[in-house]
Amino acid sequence: MSPISLLGELGRAILNMLAAFGRVALFALDAVSHIFRPPFYPREFGIALLNIGWLSLPVVGLTAIFTGGALALQIYAGGARFNAEAVVPQIVAIGMVRELGPVLVGLMIAARVTSSIAAEIATMKVTEQIDALVTLSTHPMKYLTAPRVLAALITVPALVAVGDIIGIAGGYTVATQNLGFNPAAYLKNTVDFLEARDIVSSLVKGAAFGVIAAIMGCYYGMSSGRGAQGVGRATKGSVEAAAVLILAANFVLTGVFFSL
Repeated sequence: MSPISLLGELGRAILNMLAAFGRVALFALDAVSHIFRPPFYPREFGIALLNIGWLSLPVVGLTAIFTGGALALQIYAGGARFNAEAVVPQIVAIGMVRELGPVLVGLMIAARVTSSIAAEIATMKVTEQIDALVTLSTHPMKYLTAPRVLAALITVPALVAVGDIIGIAGGYTVATQNLGFNPAAYLKNTVDFLEARDIVSSLVKGAAFGVIAAIMGCYYGMSSGRGAQGVGRATKGSVEAAAVLILAANFVLTGVFFSL
């Protein structure tokens, strides 16, 4: 392949990537705008709250408690090399609240909720249910996308808060039962070390990750191809895009809060 052809292929790939970003950004703006404009569908919103929030609690809780326990063990093992085992409560707390809690919850939501939304909406498109909504003068963005995005915006920060608490509890259990830490001293060190901005950053990340997960599921569902293969590609693509964007957003938000 000549250098000119190679340059042309590179430019085409970059243009396609920018066009994809533009389509997603326009879709996201459209989805958010529909949240604030009537009519509203409280039943769809309630179902989305249940599916995204309440039904995600088991996987979030299990992920958080095992991560917190493993984190305590790893920090203790690493700190023992420098006679710094006493920092376990502080590092577990800040690690779970500022980083691991929001990211792991976001990735669990991407795996569980984003894939579910994409598969559901893609199936509706394949079976022409979305066309039926349009025939009934119901806007698909308002009926399908807006309730899910709003529900994710509300519930994912709550899930992150629960995950942070359970993760810290997992570290507390391992540290006090297996590593010989005093329970009262462990809790005091945890509370004294955390700051308000740590909690705020965790909740803001949760809100951002929830919106990303819901929008990616809706976008790939709405733009899926026909047939079973189209549904499969939409589901796979939604999870991949949501996971990558969540990690990218985490880096950006971490830098923002670090500079404050």
